Amino acid sequence: MRWKKKTEDRPYISAVIPAAGTSSRMGDGCNKLLLELDGVPILARTLLTFERCPLIDEVIVVCRETDMVAYARLCAAFGITKVRQQVRGGQTRTESVWRGVQACDARAAYIAIHDGARPLLPQALLRQVLADAITYGAAAPLVPVKDSIKRLEDGFIQGDVPRAAIAAVQTPQVFQRAHIQNALDNALKKGLSPTDDCAAAELIGVRVYATAGSYVNLKITTPEDLWTAQAFLQEGQDTCE
Repeated sequence: MRWKKKTEDRPYISAVIPAAGTSSRMGDGCNKLLLELDGVPILARTLLTFERCPLIDEVIVVCRETDMVAYARLCAAFGITKVRQQVRGGQTRTESVWRGVQACDARAAYIAIHDGARPLLPQALLRQVLADAITYGAAAPLVPVKDSIKRLEDGFIQGDVPRAAIAAVQTPQVFQRAHIQNALDNALKKGLSPTDDCAAAELIGVRVYATAGSYVNLKITTPEDLWTAQAFLQEGQDTCE
């Protein structure tokens, strides 16, 4: 899709990248965001996608204090200039994202929240979800569920869950600033731990538009995900297009 407004008319958009996880499911006590895909660290690939998008004005990285020096060096090595701040993460993902949102520039009208461990986000998808959020107030990419889904009770299958009614949500999840601020404030005030930012928004009645996502936009969680991401790269899947 093409951005139809003149550059000077478009809203200021900030991106918040939660990167404060412990990588517990990757094993070996490593920081998965510094693992390489085709010679480029995962986090560098993620940040470069936002660096290269002309609709993104700034990036806030939320991370552990112990990783700040390494991430600053990574940004310098790859010429990443849009990272304006690194913010120390909180005790939960919700608190970490809240801290990132609080650090965004006062001019930010929309905020895109994207997992640091999703390094293959296509540029076309990023542009589309931003456009949808501006049209509808909030948007997130979703992909159809491939496997059959079953309801369980006491360890036994109780029936089917129709696949047409469900989808797997991805990031970036993009919101009007007031929507996501109010949503995160509400979740923290009530001690809730929503699984993602859409869930927090839904709790206060915000409707999130479903943008068609991409299976390439996978999250690196386990060693198997690394192999899959490497396969996408070998097949010529280019997130810069």
